[in-house]
Amino acid sequence: MKDKYYELTLTLKEDFVEFIADFVANISGDGIEIESNHIIVRSENDVQYVQEAVESLVATLGGSIDISYNIEEKENIDWISAYQNSIEPIEVGKFYIYPSWYEAKEDKINIKIDPALAFGSGHHATTFSCLDAIGTYIKGDERVLDVGCGSGILGLACRKLGATVELCDTDPISVDSCEENFRLNGEEYEELWEGSANQAQGEYDVVIANIIADVLRFIVHDLKKATKTEGLLILSGILDKKEALVLDAYSDLELVERKIKDEWVTLVYRKK
Repeated sequence: MKDKYYELTLTLKEDFVEFIADFVANISGDGIEIESNHIIVRSENDVQYVQEAVESLVATLGGSIDISYNIEEKENIDWISAYQNSIEPIEVGKFYIYPSWYEAKEDKINIKIDPALAFGSGHHATTFSCLDAIGTYIKGDERVLDVGCGSGILGLACRKLGATVELCDTDPISVDSCEENFRLNGEEYEELWEGSANQAQGEYDVVIANIIADVLRFIVHDLKKATKTEGLLILSGILDKKEALVLDAYSDLELVERKIKDEWVTLVYRKK
């Protein structure tokens, strides 16, 4: 253990804390503490790149999230234990999402996720709504593609309901994290690759993409191509003020359901 560590504190509006925290966890791989309007990242390595990555994300969202940043060098302590104490399990419909230092529940479909590793621990509104949709629409014999899989939580939910699952993410940290979480849960995927939907082979009964609105619009043709006729497309990560962009890009599909939680929208489409 090093004598010093770095602490990055992000101060922002409470509505966006969990969304940004999930993104930060995806790129940092270190412990994150979440407070009402703060995110604290602690690492023995430099954390400046985390700030720069968040600034880049905010820019892609049109600067709609106001964040202030502060980096300090501190004496090393057992901040991993402090981080673990800040994470609580969550129930979403049929699913119970819990970190490895908690016990499973007998009456739920259990998914074990250590949320510091990558995007998606179930707490953020977009992940929550996607899990809710998966519990409704996945019946057990589907071929599913999870685009931008992050921690693999959505693919794991589909797999535990009996679907066959393929996953991809452009971030190699997420790919590694997804692989580890499938192993942690004793589940298997069909394919997992670093990249996006344009590398998918064939068509899928269900395609899931929990990303952000601008990316959903950018890869619209790849997502539609990957979805078979009468198949479902579950889109999330859509800030309500960006919803019109997605609705326009996917207007040729049948909108089956619209979910909104906090300021985040999830759309379920059927390809006709």
